[in-house]
Amino acid sequence: MQRPRNSYRAAMAVVIGLFGQSAFAQDDEIVEQAIEDDIEVVIVGSRAASRPEVDSTVPVDAVGVDALLSQSSANMSDLLRTVVPSFHVSVNPSRDSAALMRPVNLRGLAPDHTLVLVDNKRRHRGAVIQWISNGASDGAQGPDIASIPAIALRRVEVLRDGAASQYGSDAIAGVLNFVLKNASEGGSLDMKWGAHSHDGAEDMATIAGNIGLPLSQRGFLNLSAEFSQSAPTDRSVQHPDAAALQALGLAGVADPAKPWGNPNVMDSIKLLANLGVQATDTTQFYGYGNFSSRQVETPFFYRPPQGRQGVYVGGDTLLIGGAPGCKAKYDFDATAANVLAVHDQLRADGDCFAFAEILPAGFTPSFGAEVADASAVAGVRGALPSGFGYDLYATWGRNEVDFYIDDTVNASHGPNTPRSFNIGEYLQIETNVHADFVYPVDVGLTSDLNVAAGLEWREERFDIVTGERASWDTGPYGVDGFAARSNGFGGFNPASSGSWRRANVAAYLDLEADFTERLRLSGAVRWEDFDGFGAVTNYKLTGRVQLTYTLALRGAYGTGYRAPTPGQQNASNLATVVDSATGEFREQGTIASSHPVAAALGGGLLDPETSQNYTFGIVVEGSNGMVFTVDWFRVDLDDRLALSSNLEVTDAIRETLRAGGVSNPELFNRVRFFTNDFSTETSGIDVVLGHGFGTAARRTDWTLRVNRASTELTAFSASSTASRRRALEEGVPEMRISASVVQSWQRWRLSARYNHYGEWFDTDDGTAHDGYGLLDLALEREFGKARLSLGADNVLDTYPDEAVRSPSSGRLYPRYSPAGYNGRVVYGRIRYLF
Repeated sequence: MQRPRNSYRAAMAVVIGLFGQSAFAQDDEIVEQAIEDDIEVVIVGSRAASRPEVDSTVPVDAVGVDALLSQSSANMSDLLRTVVPSFHVSVNPSRDSAALMRPVNLRGLAPDHTLVLVDNKRRHRGAVIQWISNGASDGAQGPDIASIPAIALRRVEVLRDGAASQYGSDAIAGVLNFVLKNASEGGSLDMKWGAHSHDGAEDMATIAGNIGLPLSQRGFLNLSAEFSQSAPTDRSVQHPDAAALQALGLAGVADPAKPWGNPNVMDSIKLLANLGVQATDTTQFYGYGNFSSRQVETPFFYRPPQGRQGVYVGGDTLLIGGAPGCKAKYDFDATAANVLAVHDQLRADGDCFAFAEILPAGFTPSFGAEVADASAVAGVRGALPSGFGYDLYATWGRNEVDFYIDDTVNASHGPNTPRSFNIGEYLQIETNVHADFVYPVDVGLTSDLNVAAGLEWREERFDIVTGERASWDTGPYGVDGFAARSNGFGGFNPASSGSWRRANVAAYLDLEADFTERLRLSGAVRWEDFDGFGAVTNYKLTGRVQLTYTLALRGAYGTGYRAPTPGQQNASNLATVVDSATGEFREQGTIASSHPVAAALGGGLLDPETSQNYTFGIVVEGSNGMVFTVDWFRVDLDDRLALSSNLEVTDAIRETLRAGGVSNPELFNRVRFFTNDFSTETSGIDVVLGHGFGTAARRTDWTLRVNRASTELTAFSASSTASRRRALEEGVPEMRISASVVQSWQRWRLSARYNHYGEWFDTDDGTAHDGYGLLDLALEREFGKARLSLGADNVLDTYPDEAVRSPSSGRLYPRYSPAGYNGRVVYGRIRYLF
């Protein structure tokens, strides 16, 4: 049944199957025609023949590269947040490694519930485990999409439906597919500079280039490079403890003592190469690879001399080390005035030591990391004369995070402490070997039965590399109650370090056919066997009914499965602390769930997360080119992974462990570990309304997107706090609205985009905050092959409501503000096409 041609670009997107990147001649012809007709092309969602996106059985979005490049940021997470309402990322200032590799959420679920593909090939996950984040992301280990340069892309595809049975584990919330440029000629140079209007000094700069080159007579080599950096932002008020020192006349107090804002991103380099060679008319060798590196820093909390336990004070009194009589000699309440009153006396006293001697104004540690990412993919694909298609490939990926902390102390070393520390490294390495096959079978239906099948072997490896000794050991002043390890983030000690691997094998079968001109059905089943977890089978059923020329119904049901990563199973992050009552050393922090101490506290081997996904949608295509889609969804997720609360290791537990043969159980004090702590139901609705109209001289394109997603805990452990449960349910805004209009005429192009972020609960100040919206404007003018753009993100300089500040924060705005709190960014962009 033929429907009228649709002029709206997004509505006329084409769903290319598994081999849509030139594996089949008929797909190549459709892609070339789509490009000629100014139609975007998408890959994910189906392994069958190409067809318009609005014909798909599940919702798929295509985001063009222009929508990404025409923003001030160079971070892929920020770029996608602006144009995909169901995609969420927050800044996470001072939240340990979560501030360096920010977690992303699709449909309100965790970062490792979204599968990331590059040219339809699985991308490796990042090395960071989100020990502390914004509720839904706590404990997750997701991919590092910030390492992907926007200029290397043709588009980003968002499959808004669970697809674990089609693409494998992690595709519970959906799939992000980054489609690379594959031109063999031409290119572009893109330069962008911007600054926050708050004070003009917080600037950002990006220079990026892309070039296509011929590779032999029938191939291409497409190269992309990007360099960027962005200065840290500060939206804070003076820390009250620092203000108290200033009021007493102490010089050298930083103002602000604790900045709140974006991290400092330095020397971000992203390189990517994509190549393909057509060996015959039906066979192609292909490959791509990337390398990226960046340095990221974020300030930690201010350490005032009257309030930092284990450094300046012990209990409520000044912490003194040295000769036996020192503690009694300086035993008084550690108020700011008292600390300053004895400052000179302490410096002159060679027998006694306090950190007020050498750091009287306090200090603010600077936590950072050098992040390096690399990947390589190589394969061959093609088709036999019978129509049998194949794609054989291997992938390798590596993500390394080398942590450090500056401007801090290992208090237990007293006056001889270093001020900078190499904390250690996290390392994630993945290897994947894959074979995909497809064959159309004539079974007498309206279309051939598309039969797709494949095999996969994958191995993950997670390493923790020991930090320098001073970052984790206990120095001579530990016996006096001074805290061990680098203050703020302790180094990884030998007990925490190690290397862990896990392999899995999988096989899948995917069937799809048009049973009539009005009815399409498809089904997929996937069997996977994970080391240590056994085998599991998942499946998915989808369908679409075309009721009239303009109205169709679509829906899907599927199951999912995600095994804990090797990092989540084995990672430990312990700190050595001194018990102030006994003077004994204790281990405190995160331990592996299989550790005997964790087992005594109710821990044990982790179970996989399992899910059920439901989707039902309506598609309306107007005769004038307007497209309207509404899709309801629900994801039931059981046995979700989370970090437990901090639990006390009592004397009774220590005795039980000792009787069971565990050595040194007395070392442990308070610990936490991963557990299958809760189950959730996430449901919502996605609405897309779009239209494009005009003439060759003047054109208007507008889109309205609405996402509403809410999460409800259906089961949780008794140890879960009310704040933690609320963060899981309300930490991400339930409502997102995105509206955009692009007006083009002659050589001019004016674009406006408005994003509204609904109410959210901020765990840091324990308050629900009203939503807020940002308006972006950009004006572009063509000058031959050059394009000049001037724009402003958040042109109205909108901020969220101020935070409910605690006495010791210095924070002006809520920590997890969903669209940030940096105000207006004004930028200019020059793009040259060749």
